Amino acid sequence: MAVISLFHGNFCNEERIIEPLVAKTGYRLLTDGDLVAKAAKLSAIAPDKLARAFSAKTSVFNRFTHEKERAIAFIRLALAEQLRQDRLLVKGFCAHLIPENISHILKVCLIADTKSRLESALEQDLSERQAVKLIRQHDEDCTAWVKLHRGSPDPWNTALYDIIIPADKAEPDKIVSLIMDNIGKNVLKKTGGSEKAVEDFLLAARVGAMLAKEGHNIDVKAEDGRVTLVINKQVLMLNRLEAELEALVEKVQGVKSVRCEVGSGFHQADIYRKYDFETPSRILLVDDEREFVQTLSERLIMREMGSAVAYDGASALEMIEEHQPEVMILDLKMPGIDGMEVLRRVKSMNPDIEVIVLTGHGSEADRQQCMQLGAFAYLQKPVDIEKLSETIKQANEKINLERRQKSDG
Repeated sequence: MAVISLFHGNFCNEERIIEPLVAKTGYRLLTDGDLVAKAAKLSAIAPDKLARAFSAKTSVFNRFTHEKERAIAFIRLALAEQLRQDRLLVKGFCAHLIPENISHILKVCLIADTKSRLESALEQDLSERQAVKLIRQHDEDCTAWVKLHRGSPDPWNTALYDIIIPADKAEPDKIVSLIMDNIGKNVLKKTGGSEKAVEDFLLAARVGAMLAKEGHNIDVKAEDGRVTLVINKQVLMLNRLEAELEALVEKVQGVKSVRCEVGSGFHQADIYRKYDFETPSRILLVDDEREFVQTLSERLIMREMGSAVAYDGASALEMIEEHQPEVMILDLKMPGIDGMEVLRRVKSMNPDIEVIVLTGHGSEADRQQCMQLGAFAYLQKPVDIEKLSETIKQANEKINLERRQKSDG
């Protein structure tokens, strides 16, 4: 029977449809959370980090780490492995990861108008302000996700689905009946061609996940064991990259041949970067001297160290919450929340972040207090960039060692 993919807005009373649909069809429900859990086992990436891939907000460090693309690669692999099975209901964002050429998929969209969604949210003891915020945020996430994977700026575009259902204008039992009537249609029956499309999807997903694990961000297509790698960013030494990619992919089981091609984005200004897992790539620079900190960021990027900038303590704390840096370079003397207070709060709430204090105004007493609060190092301005780079690398090595110890434990 056909697999059902169901994409929906929040507060569309989807549970009143999904529960009876699963009960009547005997289908197995596969949610985004289920696939994230399976992807976590495949990748050894924490589920909460994988789940951030569904958010419209992307980390400021992502251009160095490819963490969003890496998360999607493993979620796609988890989905591809499950699609070999029949009688599935794939619910959520992952519905849009299923390739168009897998024809035994009934694509359903469930949406309601904002007024109806707001009323449903208020029934869940949310304030109107909370409800509006949640609906707006979810719609932003849906828009960004569908644009990324389907190229449409409208997540509710009727062209993307076989059935689009106004949840506020139809009773749940009628919606369930409509879906059940359609899954048995001949056009949605599994064929040899659609089964082959699933196997092609699985092979492409395996290759994509393997490359992501090696630090590469490459689009992958597969057909009958023939794999095409699409490079969408400028490469300084294209032939060398192609040789490296082909050597990696040839080892994947099921690959009969591999070739590389440049994609539509190849001639854009952005430069292709392989992610080096041992190189510091999540460095937050906090200093109110704008010219100094911008220059420092540029010099670190030239050394393949990914960095972002905050110009005051309050902004730094917000960026820590949203973007989760691993190493922080922190000035002490700043307006508002000073560096000492930032250090105190960071080590209290996010003790895994290694903080390197870099100041031109500190004293010996300041140094002692910073080290007592948990700073990794205390450096004075002006600092030699090589000394600072080496200190950052040492902090990053400590983080990687502790991460491996936790993984082994």
